[in-house]
Parts: sequence; structure tokens; C-alpha cells
Amino acid sequence: MFPSRRKTTQLPWEDGRSRLIPSGLPRKCSVFHLFVACLLLGFLSLLWLQLSCSGDVARAARGQGQETPGPSRACPPEPPPEHWEEDESWGPHRLAVLVPFRERFEELLVFVPHMHRFLSRKKIQHHIYVLNQVDHFSLGALHRFNRAALINAGFLESSNSTDYIAMHDVDLLPLNEELDYGFPETGPFHVASPELHPLYHYKTYVGGILLLSKQHYQLCNGMSNRFWGWGREDDEFYRRIKGAGLQLFRPSGITTGYKTFRHLHDPAWRKRDQKRIAAQKQEQFRVDREGGLSTVKYRVDSRTALSVGGAPCTVLNIMLDCDKAATPWCTFS
Repeated sequence: MFPSRRKTTQLPWEDGRSRLIPSGLPRKCSVFHLFVACLLLGFLSLLWLQLSCSGDVARAARGQGQETPGPSRACPPEPPPEHWEEDESWGPHRLAVLVPFRERFEELLVFVPHMHRFLSRKKIQHHIYVLNQVDHFSLGALHRFNRAALINAGFLESSNSTDYIAMHDVDLLPLNEELDYGFPETGPFHVASPELHPLYHYKTYVGGILLLSKQHYQLCNGMSNRFWGWGREDDEFYRRIKGAGLQLFRPSGITTGYKTFRHLHDPAWRKRDQKRIAAQKQEQFRVDREGGLSTVKYRVDSRTALSVGGAPCTVLNIMLDCDKAATPWCTFS
């Protein structure tokens, strides 16, 4: 910061004169010898730490008749590697976990392994689809995030081996293993209910984590594609559920309250795109009776199978179509 106040220091081995270095070692003790000595000391320190925390040192001392102060400490246990293979005994249904995503990689690195372990422990056959919204800057504009359109695209691209979906936020992790992720045969099942979600508590909220059979999602014609930016697509989907004559179900008997989930999102680090232009303010409270699953326009640029922390997932790079005549708010100005 203040280069004028700095001065270089000549190292002892840069001087051609034969003298002792400040440590008192003769010049023939080279840097290499010092480096080897440091490595040896470091290794011995690690060995002593491991033996002492595992109790081997205490046992050795007792064998020599020496008393060791206090109880021996236990080393922190390393979590055993978890390897899960789906089995037909888990049931006839298979879940497609649809995760709308854009530039939240640190959250994704936590989400995929956590969800794979969580669902596997519950013996839920599943596959995780990361629906990554991409943009081609050659087109001259950056599209705003569209969670609903990504879910529509993910639904269409998910494997035929899956028969129900979880619309799942990447920053919401279930912690209570009593939560039900099973097949929602009787109607949509809102896992992240207002009584359990750490942030949203109004009665018509259906965001965060929502399970639907593929048949019921088609009955609703999916979600509206008109919601560019953050929020409101879930509220419109609640009206679609009711309009399709479906009954909404939520968890019961969960006693962990607002600690049922871990919320990863940091609003100070990631600002939400809550911009609303005049036309969008009017549109956000209306039911889109024409658009949805049947009208979503997109292109899959790539499909990549990945393993994140040993957990399998598929990343779909999805380019959404932005019709500025219908939704002029779909791009950043």
C-alpha cells in the first residue's frame, strides 16, 4: 500500500560471504535442508495429534505405568461414504426433481448431494434435473429469470420413467425426514407449507417445494410463461390448481415448525430481480387462461449428466424464447 516505505531485505544465502545466518546455522545448511526439516516436524506433529485424539498415546502411557491426565479424546468421526442404488422394492413411482437455476453454483453444490441422500434414505426413486437458464448475448439482450417457463420445459424434457414431479427451489433443503415426498396420488402436495416455510406464511402460498403427478400438472396446463423476474408465478399457479378442481394437500404432524427447512439464500449477497414495469404490475394478479405448458417456447442447448459430491443429476441448458410483443418486460432494459 505504501511502496516508498518498503525496503528489500537481503537474504543470508544471497550473500557470497561465509557467515552465520540469524538462526545460528552455518551457511552450508541449505534452504533445502531447512525445508525437509520443516516437513519432518509437520509430519511428526500430525502423527502426535492423531495418536493423542485416538487414545493410542494414552494407552501406550498406561502400558508403561504412567498416568495420563483426563479422559482420552475421541477423534471426530468421518462420515461414511453413502452409495445408494435404487431398487424396485422402493415402489413403482419415480420422482423428477425439477430445479430452476441460474448462477447459484454454491447453493447447487449443497443441494444436489443433500437431496440425493435425503430421498434415498426415504427410498424414493428419483432423478434431479437442474434447469439452467442460459442466454445468447449475440441476440443483444439478457433475458430475465423465468422460473415457471423453466419448470414447463423441465417437465417436457424429464424422462418418461418418472411419473411425478417436485417443483423445487435450489435454496430450500428439507431437514425433517418425516416430510413426505411420496407419490401425490390424490392431489398436489405442498411440502413447504406456510406453517413450515421459514419465510412465507400466507394461506395461498404454494412455492418452495410442490409435488404433483404428471397427470395433474398437465390438467393445470403447467405454469404461466408470462412471469419474468422474481415472484408471483406461484400465486397464479394456485389459481390454476383450484380452477382444475384439484385439492391441495399439506404436511401434518410435523413439529419442527420453521426449522423444518434450511434456507440457503443470502439476500445481501444475491439481490432478487423484483423490477415491475407498469404493464407487468397489472398482469401479475391475473390468471393466464391461454398460456402454459402447451405454449412454452424454448431450446435445449445441451444436456449433461453430472455427479455432484457423488450424487447424479442432469443439467439442461435451456434457452427460453422471449416474445417482447406479448411480454415486453422479459428482458433487462
